Amino acid sequence: MAIGDVIKKYRKNKGMTQEEMAARLGITTPAVNKWERGNTLPDITLLAPIARLLDITTDELLSFKDELTDEEINQYLSIVQKDLEDKSFHKVFISVKEKIQEYPNCEKLIWQAAVILNANRITTKLPDKENYDDTIFGWFERCLLSKNEQIRNQAADSLFQAYFQQEDYEKANQYLDYFSLENPERKRKKALVNSKTGKQAEAYRAYEELIFTGYQHIQMTLNNLRTLYMEDDNHEMAKKLVDVSSSAAFTFEMGKYNEVCFGLEIAAWEKDAAWTAQLMQDILDGIETIGDFANSKLYQHMDLKTVSSEFSVGLKQKLLESFTDEPFCYMQGNEYWEKLKSGIYSS
Repeated sequence: MAIGDVIKKYRKNKGMTQEEMAARLGITTPAVNKWERGNTLPDITLLAPIARLLDITTDELLSFKDELTDEEINQYLSIVQKDLEDKSFHKVFISVKEKIQEYPNCEKLIWQAAVILNANRITTKLPDKENYDDTIFGWFERCLLSKNEQIRNQAADSLFQAYFQQEDYEKANQYLDYFSLENPERKRKKALVNSKTGKQAEAYRAYEELIFTGYQHIQMTLNNLRTLYMEDDNHEMAKKLVDVSSSAAFTFEMGKYNEVCFGLEIAAWEKDAAWTAQLMQDILDGIETIGDFANSKLYQHMDLKTVSSEFSVGLKQKLLESFTDEPFCYMQGNEYWEKLKSGIYSS
């Protein structure tokens, strides 16, 4: 905002006329009028008195700000997106460049403006899009120094994608250092680079590891969600999540045991003797399949250990003992359960 507009805005906010303002500053009314019309600028010696009179700081008077608010950024970027529909890319680019020069420390503005311009020049197949690489990539590079992790990650992601598309895999790989080691995106992107640089075995293994750990994370989340629904006494959703967990185990080839083991907690919660007995039988019958994922082609490049027969035997014994414990006393009278309690088990 020009200094004249600032003076006009805050003068009116105080309910002051140009004549009153001029009188208090010891100047003429036409001088104030010229400031507000943008024809002249106040003398530097008057800046502090003007700011005090309007109850603002000299920074506010001069419209000097390091940062824009989120609302101001969003409003400006909406204008940028609209301008990209109606004006030439170069004209909008110059306008954004000037805005960033005005707010050189506003990281969120720099990052989001760079993302919008970069995406637009790619999707519209701009013929001379390479001419803007240095500036747009430079904006992303500046964002890599941000203390905001989201901005750093997004900037690194944009630079990775840009150099990957240019088939500069060595350069793309450098930006993975900005992702934490725990971030699965780092591993996925590294696999992308490996797949293009003659390291297919590493790429296969990384993708499979991401699938394997992703499955485990999904099941933990489903289990937490199922528990929450149980606490809220929502039987329908609790049962639905059992089905989802079982389907996930089937889809990710985790073996029969892992497909049938999820419903037992719900069956016991509902004290459904018939369902409980069926699940107990399915679980015990499926013990030998507990490590089937190690033989799945989905994970053929991973070094997964097979489950020993000793482990299976031990697990079966522990399950038999737990199935006849007090939490399942509601099973009394059920033929299958009574056999288990008597030490009779047949698959």
